[in-house]
Amino acid sequence: MPQLAWHEVRAAPVVLISGTETVLADRSVRILRDVLRQADPTLEVSDLNAADYAGGELASLASPSLFGEPRLIRVASAERATDAFITDLVDYLQAPADDTTVQVRHGGGVRGKRFLDAIRSGSGDGIEVVCAELKRDSDKYEFAQAEFRMAGKKITAGALRAVTSAFADDLGELASACQQLISDAGDEITEATVDRYYGGRVETNAFKVADAALAGRYGEALITLRHALASGADPVPIVAAFASKVRTMARLYGARGSSAQLASQFGLAPWQVDRARRDLQGWTEPGLARSIEIVADADASVKGAGRDPVFALERMVEVLSARGDVARG
Repeated sequence: MPQLAWHEVRAAPVVLISGTETVLADRSVRILRDVLRQADPTLEVSDLNAADYAGGELASLASPSLFGEPRLIRVASAERATDAFITDLVDYLQAPADDTTVQVRHGGGVRGKRFLDAIRSGSGDGIEVVCAELKRDSDKYEFAQAEFRMAGKKITAGALRAVTSAFADDLGELASACQQLISDAGDEITEATVDRYYGGRVETNAFKVADAALAGRYGEALITLRHALASGADPVPIVAAFASKVRTMARLYGARGSSAQLASQFGLAPWQVDRARRDLQGWTEPGLARSIEIVADADASVKGAGRDPVFALERMVEVLSARGDVARG
């Protein structure tokens, strides 16, 4: 049976929305409702909770209505389904009702294996929308890109990178940030727009420090670092920003191929490959290795192993600004 990404959801007699990523699942649920409602505004929407389901409820909701409106039956918590729901859904798959879409949300686990196997084998002529956790930066970038595309909102590549970097650690926050920009910003969202809304975000400041340091602009990096700290920035995410960029540089050092090829190979977005290649200009392998050591030392220091986290941060900025060539000591 077809397995689709969260934003590819479409109408079908049965739509299984599986996976642990709640944000993506919620998006798929909303898209499916909107697609069906656009096709027929008289759509009748009903909700069931599989965890407290009583026998016969599904058949009752799926039975033809007096005026023949199309129906969307949304089933939540199928990973905690009652035995009655499992039995009723397996039976329903043998003969789905006309003009009815049964959308089943399953958050993971083995409960409901009978109906999961039945749907995946093609019973009920259904589809599966997989909403797995987004772990790669490229996946989060594509998620944000889809948010703006579906809203018909223009956003520059730099602005998209900025908002993704600022909220890369929490998909829910990234989704909320995208929706706020979509709702409040003008016709086109630029880097200045993102900076106006989220310029105080710690991660954004952290990446600004890292960008300046990796480009060899020591003075700018140090000033930006001190401004971030004076504004209340936590040293831990600052080091995390450096670690993320240096780690990407190390993975791509010496790699050959197009941006698209390397992005696919390393699980990155093409723009991350291009950025890392620019960052790598002027770097040697020993310098990169030295910088990795310094970032690791700074990470330990800001997490309690050192007596002066600020000194560790400033030392890290100094070494990376010098391409790792600052003498040991």
